Amino acid sequence: MIYKYQSEDKVLLAVDCIIFGFDEEDLKILLIKRNFEPEKGKWSLMGGFLKNNEDLNMAANRILFQLTGFEQIYMEQLYAFSEIDRDPAERTISVAYFALINIKKHDKTLIDKHSAKWFSVTELPELIFDHSQMISKAIARLRYKTSKKPIGFELLPEKFTMRQLQKLYESILGEELDKRNFINKTKALDILIKLKEKDMNSSRKGSFLYKFDATKYKEKVEEGFSFKL
Repeated sequence: MIYKYQSEDKVLLAVDCIIFGFDEEDLKILLIKRNFEPEKGKWSLMGGFLKNNEDLNMAANRILFQLTGFEQIYMEQLYAFSEIDRDPAERTISVAYFALINIKKHDKTLIDKHSAKWFSVTELPELIFDHSQMISKAIARLRYKTSKKPIGFELLPEKFTMRQLQKLYESILGEELDKRNFINKTKALDILIKLKEKDMNSSRKGSFLYKFDATKYKEKVEEGFSFKL
């Protein structure tokens, strides 16, 4: 066999995952304590190297499963980071992905195993390499997504209050939203089912619970629509 690329430079290819969650009050990101040099003991995104038998999506799914125990979750390729000296150990290009998961359903045993912790997007610790840049781009992408379609299936519990939905959007956008305007625009989309159940923790009278109408939601996404708040 003739190796045509022998004279070409070889570089490592990594995959780093920005994992978003929502605790009903705040948008959060899952970080791990790095357990090897360089930068051992510092906070980092969950990542790993692409293996010979994987494509990028397979590698991202493997990494996410190792940390959260989740499979078939919402995941999207974000951006490639290729600064020459981004990793002091060796020339490494990283392809970043972001994922949306339900905090309450993740595997807490795996979280403990990897010394992982949820941080608010507004109170992140110092991170290794260019991981802060990755997070900034992921948040910007998530904000853009909110103008194109309702975000909620992956981050919210199956049943949620209107307040929880509004808090999610405020956490993503980084700003307060007018309650009446938000409720009117959301209801006008006709993708929510109002349940007879109430969340009695929110007030003495309680707040009605809602869930997404998956069929209508899918139809509207396929049709294409704007959800600017």
